Amino acid sequence: MGKELHMSKPFAVMAVAMTVSAVTGIITMIILYQIQITPLNPTPRPTPLPTTTLPTGPPPSMRLPGNLVPKSYQLYFQPHLYSSIDLSDVNATEQNLTFTGNSTVVFQCVQKTKSIFLHSNNLTLLELYVTNVDTKKIVPHLDYKEYDDGTHFLEVQMTDALTDGGNYSLFVAFQGEIQDDLSGMYVSTYNEDGLKKYVVATQLEPTDARKMFPCFDEPALKATFDVTIIHRLDTTALGNWDKKLDLKNIIDDEWKYTRFNPTKLMSTYLLAFAVSEFPFTSGDPTSRVDIKTYARKDAIEAGQADYAVGITGKLLKTYEEHFGINYVLPKLDQFVVPDHRAAAMENWGLIMYQESSMLYDKKKTSLLQKDWIADVVAHELAHQWFGNLVTMRWWNDVWLNEGFSSYMANRAVAQVEPDWNMKEILEMHQRQDAFEIDALNSSHPLSPPANQIQTTGEIGEMFSTITYLKGAAVLTMLAGYLTERVFDAGIKMYLKEFEFKNTETQDAVDEAHLSGINVTEMMNTWTKQIGFPVVTINTTEGEAYQKQFTLSPATEAGRVWHIPMRVMSKTSGPLPVVLNSDRPVHKDEFRSKKGEWILVNATGYFRVNYNPENWRRLLDQLEMDYTVIAVMERGQLIDDAFNLARAKLVNITLALNTTRFLQNDTEYLTWEVTIKNLNYFVDMFDRSIVYGPMQVYMRNLVCPLYTFFQNYTDNSSIPTDRSQQENQVNVINMACSNGLPACQKMARTMFRQWMNNETNNRINPNLRSAIYCQAVAAGGDKEWEFAWKMYKNATIDQERDLLTHALSCTNKIWLLSRLLEYTLDPEKIRKSDVLEIIAAVGSNAVGQSLAWNFLRSHWLVLRNDDRLGPSYVLKDLARRFSTEVELQELKQFQMAENAMESRLMNQAIEQTEANIQWVKENKQTVLNWFMANLSPGNTPHVCSPTQTQILISLTQAR
Repeated sequence: MGKELHMSKPFAVMAVAMTVSAVTGIITMIILYQIQITPLNPTPRPTPLPTTTLPTGPPPSMRLPGNLVPKSYQLYFQPHLYSSIDLSDVNATEQNLTFTGNSTVVFQCVQKTKSIFLHSNNLTLLELYVTNVDTKKIVPHLDYKEYDDGTHFLEVQMTDALTDGGNYSLFVAFQGEIQDDLSGMYVSTYNEDGLKKYVVATQLEPTDARKMFPCFDEPALKATFDVTIIHRLDTTALGNWDKKLDLKNIIDDEWKYTRFNPTKLMSTYLLAFAVSEFPFTSGDPTSRVDIKTYARKDAIEAGQADYAVGITGKLLKTYEEHFGINYVLPKLDQFVVPDHRAAAMENWGLIMYQESSMLYDKKKTSLLQKDWIADVVAHELAHQWFGNLVTMRWWNDVWLNEGFSSYMANRAVAQVEPDWNMKEILEMHQRQDAFEIDALNSSHPLSPPANQIQTTGEIGEMFSTITYLKGAAVLTMLAGYLTERVFDAGIKMYLKEFEFKNTETQDAVDEAHLSGINVTEMMNTWTKQIGFPVVTINTTEGEAYQKQFTLSPATEAGRVWHIPMRVMSKTSGPLPVVLNSDRPVHKDEFRSKKGEWILVNATGYFRVNYNPENWRRLLDQLEMDYTVIAVMERGQLIDDAFNLARAKLVNITLALNTTRFLQNDTEYLTWEVTIKNLNYFVDMFDRSIVYGPMQVYMRNLVCPLYTFFQNYTDNSSIPTDRSQQENQVNVINMACSNGLPACQKMARTMFRQWMNNETNNRINPNLRSAIYCQAVAAGGDKEWEFAWKMYKNATIDQERDLLTHALSCTNKIWLLSRLLEYTLDPEKIRKSDVLEIIAAVGSNAVGQSLAWNFLRSHWLVLRNDDRLGPSYVLKDLARRFSTEVELQELKQFQMAENAMESRLMNQAIEQTEANIQWVKENKQTVLNWFMANLSPGNTPHVCSPTQTQILISLTQAR
């Protein structure tokens, strides 16, 4: 039963005003359109027919028919919102979140048809007609239909068929809503000088251009775009291409327009514009490319964009030299949005950034944040070639955009910031993070068949860890195999051959046959099938074989990879070896001579297992002199051992034994890998009897390294080495969370000093992430309330991020519940932070069930705000699930939410099933190992011997 609608007088007046404004905008657009088409002398258009009822049956396909090829778009947009509102003024005008516009797309008919199919999503169509471009005459049409079945098709039914080879144009006037879910044309807000400011930005990747205008919204259907934006007098409009010089652009006392030069051929998802009052800061004035960065006034005045601006010019020059192709445009605008769905978006000529991905404050921001900013900027600039200049044909090959950009970003940052020495570390992070997902049967290939990626949900799922990180890791392995010189030559050929065109995976690998190696045969094994191999080597027999590595039984058998590797021993190597057989092979390089250990390089996208004797030799070497084995290989050994144990290929005690040598090792990479793997044990056992002795072991293990950094930490200072700065943060988190008294006292003291003098935060920016979290975890409601207060007062995005994470660290259930409730109020928590906070609460043992229940209760609301985000959060929460109850809850939720993206849910279920089985098989063994290694003769370093002995006694008594 419907509800009665009552409208107050003030609301009625406001509605009339909004309607007048919208109509005025439409009239303005039509006038401008008439100015553009007057020279064409078109035949007067007929009155269009009204649309029919929306059909519910399926259209011919989820893809456009392909019988029409767009050539160009002429677009007019007018966002009607006000740029600022004084909220203290009771007479302030209510905000208008609508836009009007019109589009003219010129297309060629390549196959006779009586129907024009294109995309349109949630637009109100006001006028529509078709013109024969060659004869300049209107072509009669019968009707148009909009499909509500997930395709977002708009079908224009013609009276007579369009002829093969004919050129036509489709004009549509429309109206739409400016979104608040960070997609399509959306609004972002911030406060400045007592006013609430409004920014219009766009986010169209992958399938949201259709929310802004009717279009052929598929990446292969490239066209040029001629864009005009009508906007308020006090605002600036930015677009993809440079502006046309037009001094007479004032329309009336409220509106003006900005016209942009036509773009080069590009895909619809790269179209972008922004309207704001932002000022800008410029790059090197002598540069060929005019680089400007736009952001909030206080951020620009504080110089927070200066680092990103400086590195942008260096990175752009690096890429131009590397690829042998100049950046296409004379300008590059970088627009820093208060709210953005992703870290950044690579729109050609107008890159959108989240504030935390661009702004850097020397006094308040961690030096480590520079790493993130440099990596994000490098990634987006690489897209100007990989994705913008050369674009994948369909979304099943989006790794050609994202994998290549992730790979190139590592190399570019290493070149412009050589002192950081982080390239190999970043590559290992990418490899290990990709392994975690790719070890599941519910993973996906880098390049699945195009017909398997059809719906908007399936397309969204392709923006995954596999696409970004496995893509980069496989390219790192390929470059090492071919040599970077040969690899780079292939890259140049690929970009030159396909500039302004679309490609498939096969096109990319075909350009790499410069070394006489069959790259296609090799790369197909890595791009066309899911997963990765584990190579098992028997060093006594000199035998090796491969099979798929999985954390659960594989659903398919017989996968074989072309595996390039380098084999070394204590006294020889590394020697190149290729393993590409599904049968065991014997090679002299795999055979141990005179009892030496054998070790395979750590840069390939595969894991390595050894016979027990070789494992013993490697562990003995680490305990005797770990420096003999390079740090990358040490890190990979630890990671392989723990994951091989999870897959039941080695005993869990072997993996735990790899941690014992760390009492002497101070390298970041080995500790990073160890902490990551021990955190899995924490996730599985922090609600069981195992957790007590495990905590003591971890506390004792980290104590020497905490002491190593203690002089820095206690004085709120940091080492000069970049990787050791990362290590210091890891050590504080591990030491404090496992109850090291010196660490907890330090965190509480520093945080309390800030509480006592909130205008003077003496905590080193590098250490704030760890100290904020640990102080709130160790404290009570006073610490939490202070963190909340400082979050509300924070002026830079990075500080807000640290404080939101700290708020999720509390052990008080009622405070975590309060934080989750705050996410429902955009005045308290920005929409772009909501999902991150839910995930952070879920990673807290105390908050896990709270976050899970909250996610289920508000699923539909969260899905409306972000189509895929909640599913990714759910998958993150499921990493901690290890009971049958949790598994059944997941399965029931999957049945209830039958529209959920299946791959992400299947990954969550598969991971939970693997966790349950692993805990069941290993709980007692793990408990016994930790107990044995807490005895005074075995513990690596006893920081609190009395506590250790008490815990041993209590556990034995149970």
